[in-house]
Amino acid sequence: MKKFMFVALSLIAAVVFTGCKSQESAYRQAYDKAKAQEAAAQNYETTTVAVEPVQEEVKVTPVTPAPQNDADVRTINANKTVVAGNALRNYSVVCGSFSLQANAEGLYNKLRAQGYDARLIRTDENIKGITPWYRVIAASFDDKAQAVQSRNELRGTYADAWLLSK
Repeated sequence: MKKFMFVALSLIAAVVFTGCKSQESAYRQAYDKAKAQEAAAQNYETTTVAVEPVQEEVKVTPVTPAPQNDADVRTINANKTVVAGNALRNYSVVCGSFSLQANAEGLYNKLRAQGYDARLIRTDENIKGITPWYRVIAASFDDKAQAVQSRNELRGTYADAWLLSK
C-alpha cells in the first residue's frame, strides 16, 4: 500500500511540475504585439481636412423676470401662535417653514443675529399629514409695499421667501 501511495504522489508531482509552463513567452507575445501596433500607428499618413464654419441664424428670446408683486401673498387659515418674537403685523415675510421646532429656531436665531426683527410662529396646519408647522418670519409690516420690498431683498438669500397676510 505504501508503494502505491508513493508512486501516486510521485506521478502527481511530476504532472504538476511539468504542467507549469513559463509565462515569459506570453509576456513576450504581448510585448511584440504592442510594438507592432506602435509601428503601424507611426506609418499612417496624417490627412488634414479643412472645414468651413457654418453660420446659423440665432434667435434670441429676451428673458423677462417674473413680476415680484402680490403673486405670492398667502394666508393661513389655521390657529397661529407666536412662539418667539413680537406680535405679527398685517404683512409678514416668511423665510422658512419647518415641521421641527428645533430647525425653525435655528433659522430664527440666525435671522436675529443678522439684525432682523424675526418672529417664530406655530400653526396648526395639516400639510401632508404633518402637524404642526413652524414658520420663521424675518420681518413684519403694516404696509404691503414695505413687505414686498423686504421680501424682494430677502430673496437673494432665501429664494422661496413669501408674504403672509394676517
